[in-house]
Amino acid sequence: MAMVAGVVSGQDTKPAAAGTVKDGVKHVDAAGAKALLDAAAKDGSKEGKAKVVILDVRTADEFKAGHLKGAVNVDFMGKEFEKGVGGIDKDAVVVVHCQAGGRSARSLPKLKALGFKNLVHLDGGFGGWEGAGLPVEK
Repeated sequence: MAMVAGVVSGQDTKPAAAGTVKDGVKHVDAAGAKALLDAAAKDGSKEGKAKVVILDVRTADEFKAGHLKGAVNVDFMGKEFEKGVGGIDKDAVVVVHCQAGGRSARSLPKLKALGFKNLVHLDGGFGGWEGAGLPVEK
């Protein structure tokens, strides 16, 4: 996965759609995440394994109220977080999000410690995705 740093003005803290890299994690906004997911869908998968995994770290109730198509839900605040992410391919590109970005940002060090190599953080979370008018499933 090519890591493309976005151009960010001195006062603008929002990442460009192409993304920025901080602490080895790519950060994208809703448009950047959509572009990444669209490219992965176009490329297909090798040997039936997903190249990109969407990891929704919100609660089960939040997930049921609406989520990104194909997302895997593992509550970061739940007791079974490590076990829940254990079945995810650590070499896959994992797009991590919560509702607004706080919990998912806190999950990144844990995911890195568990061996995930290609993390992408959806800055603004599900709320940013939905606010951009992008599709959700219920």
